[in-house]
Amino acid sequence: MMGLAEQSVSVRIINSPFGIKRNLLILVTAKWYRSTFWNAFILGICNFLAPGIWGAMNSLGGGGQQSPSLVNSANALTFCLMVLTCFFSSVVVRWVGVKWALIIGTLGYCPYAAGLYVNNRFGDGWFVLLGAALCGLSAGIFWSVEAAIALAYPEPHNQGRFLGFWLSFRLGGQIVGGAINLGVNVDNDKAGSVSYHVFEAFIALQALAPFAGLLLSPPEKVQRTDGLPVRLSIGNSITYELKAMSKLFFSKHFLLIVPLIAQAVYAESVFFTFQALWFSVRARALGSFLSGIVAVTMGNILGKYLDHTKFSLKSRSRGAFATILGLQGAWWIWATILVTEFNKTDPTYDWVDDGFGKGFALFLFWVAGFQLNYMFLYFVVGNLAETQEEVIRICSLLRGTESAVQAVSYGLGSVTTMARTGNIYLNFGLWAISLFPAWLVVSKIGVTLGDKKLSREEAVQESILGNAELSRGTEKQ
Repeated sequence: MMGLAEQSVSVRIINSPFGIKRNLLILVTAKWYRSTFWNAFILGICNFLAPGIWGAMNSLGGGGQQSPSLVNSANALTFCLMVLTCFFSSVVVRWVGVKWALIIGTLGYCPYAAGLYVNNRFGDGWFVLLGAALCGLSAGIFWSVEAAIALAYPEPHNQGRFLGFWLSFRLGGQIVGGAINLGVNVDNDKAGSVSYHVFEAFIALQALAPFAGLLLSPPEKVQRTDGLPVRLSIGNSITYELKAMSKLFFSKHFLLIVPLIAQAVYAESVFFTFQALWFSVRARALGSFLSGIVAVTMGNILGKYLDHTKFSLKSRSRGAFATILGLQGAWWIWATILVTEFNKTDPTYDWVDDGFGKGFALFLFWVAGFQLNYMFLYFVVGNLAETQEEVIRICSLLRGTESAVQAVSYGLGSVTTMARTGNIYLNFGLWAISLFPAWLVVSKIGVTLGDKKLSREEAVQESILGNAELSRGTEKQ
């Protein structure tokens, strides 16, 4: 297995995006199974089998149950525990490394699916809560580590494509899950629970996730097209890490984007509950299937745009912000009008009913917007981290903050009044509150904040070249 020290490299001078000449290492040979594309693929497969299938189950509306209350309560428990495990993720990485932390993070998803299966078939709710607890204890680690990998592994010019490719797999789980459920429940035009056979397929798929994680290259063995190594590890003490995490959380720029994170992820329980309350079983299955396709398409378009060097980093960040948050505002206005009407008429829409399209289209746009928000959040935090170690920390804080917000969202979603209308009104308010503080950060990307991704890469490069010069000087002596 060829590490960077064993690869053939050359050095040349090129102009950086800031007009400064810099030495760059150019990779000559590399193994395909160590490439960033391969690792994006493996990370995507893990995402597909773990949170992707989790998303497929929840995209059925209330975990596929007739009433969303129990599953919303279970998901609130999951996300509460994820807040804790996200905060300690950098400590776990220090103990076992990035690869094994990712594998550990996949272990709790299968029990969650098993809990839904037992409840759906036998009516035992306790297993749902047990599965949710096990999922929360592992998923926080998975979420933090996969995000750090997605920001640290790819070359600067492939960052957006890596994000789009990786996150497409999560939605791939939703698409496959929706297709399975649609095939099983295609004749069910009533409200109610989905067939328990759907969960048998989900359990089998999620059981494969830890084995897929074994195929991921650890950071030190990744081979990039620019020849630079991936340095993604934690070598500090546990006390140091906890202090560093706390300091980063209370930093000005991170606190300013907390409302942006909140409005983005609060929506998940909102639109899944919306689907469970107002649509038939087969319409929910169709929504799960089609929304994933729409979201994958939109996410990859955004990924290509964020990599498009024809536009400056400043223009890309501001353009993405205006487009994504502008669309979100339009959808929340639409949603507010609809749920106010639905709360009075209490419909159960099937795809053959008049008026089906106005609510179904909103659900599709919501899921697509969630994907766009998600990708944009990674883009933003990637431009806040100063070092590779800080990438792990800021990703853990991002995921921990997401989990805290989603715990509240799913918890309130278990209350009937909030599930029907209140959560949508609240999410609309969160969107409005987030705009100004988020702009204070986004407007600095590519300006006073510079290009943090490029700066981190250059720091690694200078370290390598400095060590090479030192080595040559020692040999001469």
